[in-house]
Amino acid sequence: MSNWLAKLFTSLLQTITDVQGWLSILIMIGLGAGFALVSVLLSNVLGPRKPTPEKEAPYECGMPPVGDARERQSVKFYLVAMIFLLFDIEVAFLYPWAMALRDLGWSGFVQVLLFMALLLAGYVYVWRKGALDWGEDKR
Repeated sequence: MSNWLAKLFTSLLQTITDVQGWLSILIMIGLGAGFALVSVLLSNVLGPRKPTPEKEAPYECGMPPVGDARERQSVKFYLVAMIFLLFDIEVAFLYPWAMALRDLGWSGFVQVLLFMALLLAGYVYVWRKGALDWGEDKR
């Protein structure tokens, strides 16, 4: 009987130590969600309640809104945004490499030089194609 009780107690201790690592994460998630909920509730309870047309108008950097919000945007805007994201994400790969530079040695250094050369070639290609030009075509 005591052997069974010892196994149960050992199993419970193992479960508690396994959950303890996740407990801090759950506490942080709970604190974040609780702070957000309390902030929203307090702003609804304590906030002013005198709506005016100026207060209900969409805020656009201090400028009065002009035109329709659903007007068409140039494709160049989206193209530049995608190119920025592409190069930004690729450059983010340099941070782990910088942290592991000593462990990688010369082969890692040569690999990153090749990576940078490919990035530069892609940038030159995009630049030569005119994807970064915002002005009108002069052809």
